[in-house]
Amino acid sequence: MAIDQETEMSDAAVDDFLGRHETGVLSLARTDDPYAIPISYGYDEEDRAFYLRLVSTPNSEKREYLESSPSARLVVYDEHGSTYRSIIATGSLENVPPSALTPEQIAQYGEAKRPLFEIWAQSKADLDIELYRLEPDSLNGRRTDVERD
Repeated sequence: MAIDQETEMSDAAVDDFLGRHETGVLSLARTDDPYAIPISYGYDEEDRAFYLRLVSTPNSEKREYLESSPSARLVVYDEHGSTYRSIIATGSLENVPPSALTPEQIAQYGEAKRPLFEIWAQSKADLDIELYRLEPDSLNGRRTDVERD
């Protein structure tokens, strides 16, 4: 399989893509230690910011990473036929206390699918559900068309 054409996506194309998708992979890093998880998100095209509802247990590895103010990278991608698209957002996660939410932010968190509590062995009472915002320092998209044999 050879790359036929690879192009950077315009800001408008990136916003359209992110608005039509709802899941990606969030990678967190502290020192040399990476951690990646699948997530759902809400996306505000006007502010170009992501809204995440993250669930963890008090002593989980995810909680340790989130409490360490890690660097964050969110990757959203898809494949249709011989075309691949990917968006990479990098920046820092900002914890948003529920008391600080604006009506606009509440609407964005509503766009993020609710986590499936049934996948955790712990009861709902033992889970920490926290809201985060990722306003990327960089947000880039790429479209790659491949020539299939």
